[in-house]
Amino acid sequence: MKVLVDTTIWSYALRTSNKEYQCEIDQLISLIRDQRTLIIGPIRQEILSGYSDFRKFERLKEKLSYFENTPVQDCDYELAAELCNQCRKKGIQGSHIDFLICAVAKRLDVSIFTTDKDFFHYRDIISINLFE
Repeated sequence: MKVLVDTTIWSYALRTSNKEYQCEIDQLISLIRDQRTLIIGPIRQEILSGYSDFRKFERLKEKLSYFENTPVQDCDYELAAELCNQCRKKGIQGSHIDFLICAVAKRLDVSIFTTDKDFFHYRDIISINLFE
């Protein structure tokens, strides 16, 4: 089964050498080898944001170019808003991109690979599957 990989995991693998995240990096490598990774445009944008060094930006962009964007559909934006509203009603706040990730994952019936604690709160309210 495919897995939608969140920004945090890509960042561990592509932007840090901290051994604290080696388990997540190894899991990502395994998913890549098995051709199970999914990425959406907004995650790609988050990964690439924050680079003032153009050469580093270009190297990272080239590495990411091997991964095709999973299309985001109009219905995903509508579902993301609905999921945001459901969470907000229960006192849980989140970013628009987080809820878009949740919506795409629900539509495709795939898990989300993340270490972002917000997703664990969302899961209690909107029934998303997290990769473990």
